[in-house]
Amino acid sequence: MDFLADYAGFLARTVTLVVAIVVVLVVIASLRSKGRRKTAGQLQVVKLNDFYKALRERLESALLDKDQLKALRKQQGKTEKKLKKSADSKGRVFVLDFNGDIKASATESLRQEITALLTLATPKDEVVLRLESGGGMVHSYGLASSQLARIRQAGVPLTVCIDKVAASGGYMMACIGEKIISAPFAILGSIGVVAQLPNLNKLLKKHDIDFEVLTAGEYKRTLTVFGENTEKGREKFQQDLDITHRLFKSFVAHYRPQLVIDDVATGEVWLGVAAIDKQLVDELKTSDEYLAERAKTADLYHLHFAERKSLQERIGLAASSSVEQLASRAFDTLSQQRFW
Repeated sequence: MDFLADYAGFLARTVTLVVAIVVVLVVIASLRSKGRRKTAGQLQVVKLNDFYKALRERLESALLDKDQLKALRKQQGKTEKKLKKSADSKGRVFVLDFNGDIKASATESLRQEITALLTLATPKDEVVLRLESGGGMVHSYGLASSQLARIRQAGVPLTVCIDKVAASGGYMMACIGEKIISAPFAILGSIGVVAQLPNLNKLLKKHDIDFEVLTAGEYKRTLTVFGENTEKGREKFQQDLDITHRLFKSFVAHYRPQLVIDDVATGEVWLGVAAIDKQLVDELKTSDEYLAERAKTADLYHLHFAERKSLQERIGLAASSSVEQLASRAFDTLSQQRFW
């Protein structure tokens, strides 16, 4: 037991030392970054045709013998020469990704990517958005949808691919696409609005705790967590939800006029195989399948705007990870010692 106590003390001192070093580094980084402008991000562009070509060539090399491979490469060379001669007529596809959280945080990158591609894209090109989102805050997804609307307003065809989920705010974004492609078992719909909050007023009263809410404006605060909610406040809150829902329905109906909006705007969700019957989607196919097909006739460019993290942020992330790993290993080691 003395050994375990000594070992635990050693680990505690080690962790303390590491934390102290991290704090010093963060402070230094903070002082160095004071007064500096935030470092801008960078647009990363990858030609996906090269990726698909590398996959195909790797498989060909593994399956074909030397003579077959030589003949194939010769034929491919002739085909590529013909394609180069007609390069002017070859279309371009700009591929974007949006992985949405409740705050639609990916909008920050999306807006930069769209701004960049609209400087070059023409109606002969196409934008493909690979979208995954279960929805979130109304104003956040409203902004994300407005960014996609810029593509439509510029006259550039927009195709939205959904492999897993595009619900609520996610479907609000998806409906802007001129074509919506869904995997057979992706989740779609949830055209509805929800708000919920606990009320602790009865608990406070039970313990003789007063909580006052002061407002200027009749409806400045309709429902609260700690105050006593009134029927009038509930009615106003529900009224606001209904208004938001009507706007949501109107938005979807504008971009998908083929929908019977009252049939699908119930807050329900459907899998892709059922959503196509409701006309929530136009085609059942994975994004991989669609892009592989487009790569045969067009140049595909994947765009990603990567925000550069400051030195302070990088040190903070690295330090947090290191401390967590060290603490985890220490716990695991002590646990093993006790079982011994």
